[in-house]
Amino acid sequence: MTGRAMTERKRLTPGDKLNLERVKFLVVDDNTQSLDIIGQALVGYGVRNIFKCETAKQARDLIEKNTFECMITAAQMPDEDGYSLVRWVRREGGDPNRFMPIIICTGHTRLSQIMYARDSGAHFTVAKPVTPKVLLERIFWAAKDEREFVESETYVGPDRRFKRLGPPFGIDGRRKEDPKGALGAAQEPNLSQDEIDSLMKPAKVAL
Repeated sequence: MTGRAMTERKRLTPGDKLNLERVKFLVVDDNTQSLDIIGQALVGYGVRNIFKCETAKQARDLIEKNTFECMITAAQMPDEDGYSLVRWVRREGGDPNRFMPIIICTGHTRLSQIMYARDSGAHFTVAKPVTPKVLLERIFWAAKDEREFVESETYVGPDRRFKRLGPPFGIDGRRKEDPKGALGAAQEPNLSQDEIDSLMKPAKVAL
């Protein structure tokens, strides 16, 4: 179920079901109660391989020695926050860990925090307190995610240019403006450069 590896094995269709029994999860949270809640939710969905860490350092040590297929991390932690951990995984976590789906859990759901999580390289953000239903939904979204993996000097992670594309095909969105169904190819030819220039050309307005 790792980002790039998962799509190479088999692309999921809307009717597919996820078998999480053999998926190896890494859960990182300094709050032991949150660790237990997420762990119990995963066990309830059939997960058998769960590694729990209370610090980002413990998570780094495990990532250097193991291969994981999904990471769920808290955003705010005392030693090192989840955003920094995600950036490290994307750049230095080693293959295939660098491409695995990552979900950040946070109690701060301001747009700026969600954008910060996105820019760190996370696939999705989940608001605390985490519910089993929402957690499974985000795992399913991440497994179906077909975005390209981007590597540049300033960013490493899934392509961030998907705000208006809505959720993966076959999944109902939360916003009423989320597109329904699959997005097809363009129905009209691309504009010529002259047409683009004419649209961008400043026009005089009579006041």
